Amino acid sequence: MRVVVAGAGSVGRSIARELLSHDHDVVLIDKNPAAMRVAQVPEADWLLADACELSSLEAADVTGADVVVGATGDDKANLVFSLLCKTEFGVPRTVARVNNPKNEWMFDGSWGVDVAVSTPRIMTAMVEEAVAVGDLVRIFTFHQSGADIVEVTLPDDSPLVGARVGSVVWPTDTVLACIVRGAQPLAPTADDTLESGDELVLVMGTQADEESLQHLLSHGGPAVAAVPPVAASDPLVAPEHAGPDGDDDEGSDGGR
Repeated sequence: MRVVVAGAGSVGRSIARELLSHDHDVVLIDKNPAAMRVAQVPEADWLLADACELSSLEAADVTGADVVVGATGDDKANLVFSLLCKTEFGVPRTVARVNNPKNEWMFDGSWGVDVAVSTPRIMTAMVEEAVAVGDLVRIFTFHQSGADIVEVTLPDDSPLVGARVGSVVWPTDTVLACIVRGAQPLAPTADDTLESGDELVLVMGTQADEESLQHLLSHGGPAVAAVPPVAASDPLVAPEHAGPDGDDDEGSDGGR
């Protein structure tokens, strides 16, 4: 697989190293000369250029890429890079890094983004998953389909403890995908019995009602459907913090 990565900061270089270790071909692009640390990833092809310019993408032969990754510390650059790759070069798959969670609403198909990866959001989800019991924790959102992966740990007093999976009426567009019991992942069947401490991994489609699911987990019965929230419409927000790892100053590739 051929992958073009925009942004040669610590994040971009780490992605490149991982992909190269799996025998993929990688091209790293960055406009900042200070980011050209070729010796750190010598197996990659390097290009000193602005990833938001068509001429640069042509030089990187983006047309021949299977996947492109916008990994800069600038959300604007990642969006423009993804949009150009998708609309001008027809790249099959685009992945973009979200630096400020307030900008997540823009990272979708309208900007050419197939998969958006928000590090702050993922870290928040991991923290909540580690300490929250009885509450829904959103782990991941598939931006192409809009489906969410959520997790909940059943507390001792949950009304679902002792219930058969087949007897639980899950809300519309909600599917129980996995039960994690201790360190053992289980594929749920109708005859499985839910136990205290079980981690339930569920997939919720765009028509799913999170309030109804939370009501089921807390009270064991359905709730009245809630009105869907209004989609966010805030303007693009700059990153909240400049990372100490150098992504914003040695691998920005933004500037637009």
